Amino acid sequence: MDDTFRRSPLLLLSGRANLPLASEIATLLGEEVEECATIKNFADGEIFVRINRDVRGRDVFIIQPTISSSTSGIMELLLLIDAAVRASAARVTAVVPYYGYGRQDRKDQPRVSIGAKLMANLLVAAGADRLIGMDFHQHQIQAFFDIPVDHLYAAPTLVSYFRSKKFENLVVVAPDAGSTKMARGFARRLDATIAIIDKRRPAANVSEVMNVVGEVSGKDCLLVDDMIDTAGTMSQAIRVLKQMGAKRVLAAATHPLLSGEAVQRLVNVDVDEVVVTNTVEILEERKFDCLKVMSVANIFAEAIKCVHENKSVSKLFEVPTEP
Repeated sequence: MDDTFRRSPLLLLSGRANLPLASEIATLLGEEVEECATIKNFADGEIFVRINRDVRGRDVFIIQPTISSSTSGIMELLLLIDAAVRASAARVTAVVPYYGYGRQDRKDQPRVSIGAKLMANLLVAAGADRLIGMDFHQHQIQAFFDIPVDHLYAAPTLVSYFRSKKFENLVVVAPDAGSTKMARGFARRLDATIAIIDKRRPAANVSEVMNVVGEVSGKDCLLVDDMIDTAGTMSQAIRVLKQMGAKRVLAAATHPLLSGEAVQRLVNVDVDEVVVTNTVEILEERKFDCLKVMSVANIFAEAIKCVHENKSVSKLFEVPTEP
């Protein structure tokens, strides 16, 4: 396997879940994705996939986030993998910017499924030889796969942006206990202190009580999480920080799912900026004034190039040093 795939021509494919990101990645690699596959729906919703390029012996990378709100994104990815395998691709790599069902990573209640593992099984069964993802909800999801997984991070992009703001007194805040490790990493790279929001529900159907562990009064606060879904936790955290005397509050997340009333909740709180990446496509009607979208296309493009050339991707984890 040493030079096999380096000698195999690269082929990029994309589903319909995030074509703008796929096109940006393709441009950085000097490739194209727009006309490489035909994807359409029958009248009953069934998905039809056909690859329009020669696949035999090629190193194929399929770019598609698996947005949980739509089964079509998952099915498109599975069908594209299956089509590439049946067309005799040398290797098929699933590039999944957002890994849906990642929150279902353990059996913490009776009679529930482990959706993250099921997703891994489906991708492997379809014929994927490798997976490239970004900021899984839990790192142990990598172990659900019996194929190599390259787990990338949006931190280099986000940290570089926040460094450019030259904060003088920054506190990185974890909006809940699950985000503590991520917050600690940001704090270390931004030379900031850390605070944690302790969230608990005192009784059934009683509003959650939030306490801040750490000093935030008079300081700039940066809330970090892997995703913003309904923005319930994030909006509550912003309010609490303001009540505790925070000077400014900014929020950052890798995956902007922005489901349901998320946009309305973020618009209605006193947040200075919400910084996200483009792992998930945000429709124009879901954008708002203080939202800033950072591109991670360069990280994925470099990862694809490294995998194709059988080079290490570890350099992609490094945050550029300040000039």
